[in-house]
Amino acid sequence: MNKSDSIVIIPTYNEKENIEKIIRAVFSLEKYFDILIIDDGSPDGTANIVHQLMLDEFDNRLFIIEREGKQGLGTAYITGFKWALQHDYDYVFEMDADFSHDPNDLPRLYAACHDEGYDLAIGSRYVSGVNVVNWPIGRVLMSYFASKYVRLVTGFKVHDTTAGFKCYKRRVLQTIELDKIRFKGYAFQIEMKYTAHKIGFKIKEVPVVFVNRREGVSKMSGGIFGEAFFGVMRLRWDGWFRKYPKMPSEE
Repeated sequence: MNKSDSIVIIPTYNEKENIEKIIRAVFSLEKYFDILIIDDGSPDGTANIVHQLMLDEFDNRLFIIEREGKQGLGTAYITGFKWALQHDYDYVFEMDADFSHDPNDLPRLYAACHDEGYDLAIGSRYVSGVNVVNWPIGRVLMSYFASKYVRLVTGFKVHDTTAGFKCYKRRVLQTIELDKIRFKGYAFQIEMKYTAHKIGFKIKEVPVVFVNRREGVSKMSGGIFGEAFFGVMRLRWDGWFRKYPKMPSEE
């Protein structure tokens, strides 16, 4: 069977309740996606489940990179981006393992880039109101106003700046200097979008409904929000003085 043009990168840490379900959900879609799991040494056996699925059923479309200890969401995605580029994927996705991102929305993000010509498609919770289910109201407000804060400080017009459900065209990741991305948590998501924007890539927000995880434990912490709050000021400073890579020509 031919390799897909698309790879879905899913970082994991202690996701044994969700990992097989999310893999099967992605593979059940009519659109053909490959999956790359980046596991940060999950002590609950998440990686073992993935290896068994690779051995039994999905050896040609399911892949895993195992890392020592928790190294941060941003570094997990950077590792995955580099792997995807080395393996010649044209469309590279970010998605959570816990079903907060609906796998059925993957083809919609793909269509925004493949069919409509956008360089980056964002699964947006806030572009058409507040589309969040089962989050505590305090967390909804914190996330919503974090994106408002980013827009205010940077002038960046994306509504859901901290969204972690995205599709990149290959040329975006080839152009962004991945080793210069400095943040690891929420600010990583903001920095990647803002950098793509500053280079001049076309960005589309695709409305999605975000559903709080039903199984497993959230990895969110106050430190992640703190990094984002102060990181935005640094991004604004960079926006004034940093020399960004040039926009590549269309392939």
